[in-house]
Amino acid sequence: MSPAQQTLLAANEASEHRPLIITLFALFVLATLGITIWAGRQTKDAADFYAGGRQFSAFQNGLAVSGDYMSAASFLGIAGAIAIFGYDGFLYSIGFLVAWLVALLLVAEPLRNSGRYTMGDVLAYRMRQRPVRTAAGTSTIVVSIFYLLAQMAGAGVLVSLLLGITSDAGKILIVALVGVLMIVYVSIGGMKGTTWVQMVKAVLLIGGTILITFLVLLKFNFNISDLLGQAAENSGKGAAFLEPGLQYGATGTSKLDFISLGIALVLGTAGLPHILIRFYTVPDAKAARKSVNWAIGIIGGFYLMTIALGFGAAALISQEEIIASNPSGNTAAPLLALHLGGVDSTWGAILLATISAVAFATILAVVAGLTLASSSSFAHDIYANVIRKGKASGAEEVRAARWATLFIGVVSIGLGALARDLNVAGLVALAFAVAASANLPTILYSLFWKRFTTQGALWSIYGGLIVAVGLVLFSPVVSGDPKAMFPEVDFAWFPLKNPGIISIPFGFLMGWLGTVLSKEEPDVKKYAELEVRSLTGTGAH
Repeated sequence: MSPAQQTLLAANEASEHRPLIITLFALFVLATLGITIWAGRQTKDAADFYAGGRQFSAFQNGLAVSGDYMSAASFLGIAGAIAIFGYDGFLYSIGFLVAWLVALLLVAEPLRNSGRYTMGDVLAYRMRQRPVRTAAGTSTIVVSIFYLLAQMAGAGVLVSLLLGITSDAGKILIVALVGVLMIVYVSIGGMKGTTWVQMVKAVLLIGGTILITFLVLLKFNFNISDLLGQAAENSGKGAAFLEPGLQYGATGTSKLDFISLGIALVLGTAGLPHILIRFYTVPDAKAARKSVNWAIGIIGGFYLMTIALGFGAAALISQEEIIASNPSGNTAAPLLALHLGGVDSTWGAILLATISAVAFATILAVVAGLTLASSSSFAHDIYANVIRKGKASGAEEVRAARWATLFIGVVSIGLGALARDLNVAGLVALAFAVAASANLPTILYSLFWKRFTTQGALWSIYGGLIVAVGLVLFSPVVSGDPKAMFPEVDFAWFPLKNPGIISIPFGFLMGWLGTVLSKEEPDVKKYAELEVRSLTGTGAH
């Protein structure tokens, strides 16, 4: 049977059990909408909308952080990257996990102590409010939209596979549906609703991944060596499949691309807006630190299991079938579930429907977290403190956040439709690069450098942001590559798919240069206050 016929058989099998698939999807959507409406009734003021009333325990927040972090990129993109590129695909897992150590050691506790709702709060504490908050809000929205692209692309691929939709119009409709749902979640539920949805989703995702991992290992009598050997043989690439170099290593440029990717993954987490705002949902800094410890444990276990997902797909499904289903491998995990249960069996269809519903839950939960981060930053930083100059009431801020949610949702739907055929892990890596280039240098300088000034903050954010986004626009991700966003045109002059190796040092350099060249005298007293507050929690909200 040809790969195309196998994929068609999988789609037909899914279509025969479509009522089951649609029921599972509908159950999750209805359950999460119920949670959102319940949480919306508990949301009384701005603190509830932005930070869930700071009532979540360390474990609850750790679970929610895990839910926010284990996105469609983790579940669909990494499994697909491993299934196609073997060892090189697993490097995404390592990068995403190691990044948490940076977040724990440098950012979690000081950030929780220093701010109220957003990254802009930390920067504005010792600098001129309006320009710094405008820059922080702009950066947050850009990073969130890059990350949202990945989730939208994942949703389009996943639901298309399940419902047998092959037309571009159908895929775009699915992306629009996800966008509408995320607008509803955030507008009604705020941080409380989003956090509970994240927790439910994290439990479902870990449960689904454990099930598939168990079934893969059972297939190979719990012998990981046999699993890897079969994956290498079935991939058609032999021993090279288990060694570095299939994706990154063929040329000097691809090796450089790998270094660039690694830097972005490791440094990006500590600058991701939807992760940073999670530290404000706990009552104190100790709980923030503990929640990161919980997250590291949960996320670490999950990423170890991606080995079974990716190599299991490579061992049990032909490369041609994986690529025929989706050129970037995004459907490898659902196809693995189908093959483990039996392509022509009811059990296979049930597994496929369950894992796909879990993946869809993952996407909905993450897009809600991202949209909340960007709409909060707009409402709190730009609307309340820049446009209204600090005179907006809490109710006005929340209203502005809801309008911002609508706008960001519409933009994400449009861009997600364009990005529907790109590998979702690669798209998320771009978001990490932009976050590490624009947000991280500014946060670290603000927390730990006494001389840092407003000009330094602005140069760092805008410099890192413009260079990172500019290099992405002129890279093979957007044009000049068969898998690019616009494959039929070529205006790519930057050879790397990830800009981190250039844009991250540039962000740090601009922060230093802007400060050194600034005529503004740093507020040493304010820095001393911030230092005491960030390290001890004295005066924290």
